[in-house]
Amino acid sequence: MRDRRFHDRREAGRVLAGMLDRYRDRSDLLVLGLPRGGVPVAFEVAEALNAPLEVLMVRKLGVPGHEELAFGAVATGGIMVVDAGVLSGFGVDGEELDRIAERERAELDRRERAYRGDREPPRLRDKTVLLVDDGLATGSTMKAAIRAARATEPAWLAVAVPTAPAGTCEELARLVDDLVCASNPEPFTAVGQSYREFEQTGDDEVRELLGLGPAGFGPGWSDESQLPSHGRGLAS
Repeated sequence: MRDRRFHDRREAGRVLAGMLDRYRDRSDLLVLGLPRGGVPVAFEVAEALNAPLEVLMVRKLGVPGHEELAFGAVATGGIMVVDAGVLSGFGVDGEELDRIAERERAELDRRERAYRGDREPPRLRDKTVLLVDDGLATGSTMKAAIRAARATEPAWLAVAVPTAPAGTCEELARLVDDLVCASNPEPFTAVGQSYREFEQTGDDEVRELLGLGPAGFGPGWSDESQLPSHGRGLAS
């Protein structure tokens, strides 16, 4: 895949949607954006594919002093994944890990309330689920999202991102049924290198995009087989 730069996340989503035409108009499809930056991308994908749009709550665990570098992530349902190599390489001990994880879980809970309110999480069992972010670096955040989604037994689980290192794509492709990436920059330095405009996505934009989703929350919602709100943490 070529090294491509996008104007912004919305353009990246439209490009990505063009690579996902096989999913268009599927009655069982649900697009889940990873907040916050993945939601503008996922909105364009969901609109093009005529699918419901929702979010899967996940938070990166950043290396102290190098927060853009993830050593793990936490996700809905108490899921936690940790890259032991990055953890030991930067000397992050157990106490510091717990402190960082607690802080990020608190932010995850805040976003859950901000973006979902009193609505129940979406039903994923037996669905075709498409996880969308604005890009991958180490892949830790997406790994947590995959684990959280897998726990609810979707029929098919796919990942779609505009940009990521080829190695990260190869690793994650082994964890899902399908993986689509529009660009593999070489060398890869950061997700933002693939965008001309890469401003932080705010809560208000996320809420607005969720409210403007092409199919609203209807087909994706049910009182059965939902993403859990709480659960037991897992590490790897």
